[in-house]
Amino acid sequence: MTYVLAAPDTLDERGFESLVAGWSEAEGNRLLLDARHVRWVSPYGVLGMLAVGSVARAYFGEAPLFQPPENRNVASYLARIGFFEHAAEIFELPGRIPRRAAKDSEGLLEVTAIRSHQDVHEVVDHVETRSATIIGKRLGYPPTAVLHFSMILSEVCQNIVEHAEGDGWVAAQTYNWKQRVGGVVVVIAVMDIGMGFRGSLAREHAQRFGETWSDRKALEAAFLHGLSRFRDPGRGQGLQGIRKQTSRWNGLCTIRSGTAQIAEVPDWIDRAPIVSGLPDFPGAQIQVVLPEFVPPDENRRGGRRNA
Repeated sequence: MTYVLAAPDTLDERGFESLVAGWSEAEGNRLLLDARHVRWVSPYGVLGMLAVGSVARAYFGEAPLFQPPENRNVASYLARIGFFEHAAEIFELPGRIPRRAAKDSEGLLEVTAIRSHQDVHEVVDHVETRSATIIGKRLGYPPTAVLHFSMILSEVCQNIVEHAEGDGWVAAQTYNWKQRVGGVVVVIAVMDIGMGFRGSLAREHAQRFGETWSDRKALEAAFLHGLSRFRDPGRGQGLQGIRKQTSRWNGLCTIRSGTAQIAEVPDWIDRAPIVSGLPDFPGAQIQVVLPEFVPPDENRRGGRRNA
């Protein structure tokens, strides 16, 4: 018996939640991820399909099936961002799938797998060649921000290697969000299907929380208070650094793990900083959205802050 999981037409952060909710009700002995009606997909949604497929493969013990989008633009985008190359390792794909063009896009970081420290270094080296264009020319950030951008990406990817103990992926894309933000943004997505924050921190910190220990408490401990599974001095500061830098640039940073999500929320979006009771899903799912740079004088006049 095959369980059909239909992807929503908009596959972004909310669309991923729809996939997880559907996955939590999965029955049968094989999954079919039906993406035929997807009309728009973000890097978060792209990685979400890989994550759901990987979990289904482990759960059912068989490669899940995948039906690609019927929309040619969406299918072409999935090819360009490298989705099908990674999906081939997870899903049973149909015979004909779009091929990725050889030319790289300046505003795009293709899906990259993270399984070791070497992968993290390669990701950072790869993105550094495009950082100046992505956040310099496209977002207008000063040269020092290029280094900060790389450090954020490196730290987020490093967490997969050191904490997740499971497969992970990273991808990024620039968009023009004039109606929501007033200009161009870069969306960075990082996902893994490992033990999650609760599992990672349990050995060192669960006892002090007692019966209140949960996914939410684990996220608060790591994101707000800098707790880590390691006892070394200085450990655990990376996520706090990401949160503070994202806030300084008036960006959005969300981390989902298990049944909870925590966020650093900017002034251009209305959402709860902490959410509990979500459908359970392995690992951690991170999204960072950085808007165009606004010079300090304009920050004071317009209320935005990302200097």
